[in-house]
Amino acid sequence: MLQARNVVLVGPMGSGKSTIGRLLAGRLGFVFRDSDTLIEERTGASISWIFDVEGEPGFRERETAVIDDMASESGMVLATGGGAVMRDQNRRLLSGMGSVVYLETSVREQLSRTKRDRKRPLLQTPDREKVLSELLALRHPLYLEVADIVVHTDRRSASSVAGEIVERLGAGDPS
Repeated sequence: MLQARNVVLVGPMGSGKSTIGRLLAGRLGFVFRDSDTLIEERTGASISWIFDVEGEPGFRERETAVIDDMASESGMVLATGGGAVMRDQNRRLLSGMGSVVYLETSVREQLSRTKRDRKRPLLQTPDREKVLSELLALRHPLYLEVADIVVHTDRRSASSVAGEIVERLGAGDPS
């Protein structure tokens, strides 16, 4: 039986955190939350606007505040932003919230999944592959540090990934 009071999804942009998170929440009977959406709702501004006006440090402050507020909730699947693991405080908060699942994804897969996306501030550059490679090199060890479970998502449907997570969490049939 599922022991976690929450499931937290971490991983790079394009790993499927939001899509898989919605499916997973439905299967577990949990509420779905997306930290980026919560930031936008609180500020009344898009993530891109926050990055433009406040820079990445301002955005990260807002992200930490949202994660801190979510830390006391239970019965939730939380999809985090790709860079949420960059702060020690966030990693501590996320680890304390429940089971942390790292959705591991290759740079090739990220490029494919984000090719039409114009909303991600860190990808507003001519060399998206270089940016994604550098971000993954920096963040991968932090995703591993915080993760209780690592699930590979390349060339897999969101449904199959959600099913694997449910299985690995022990939330299936207890027999």
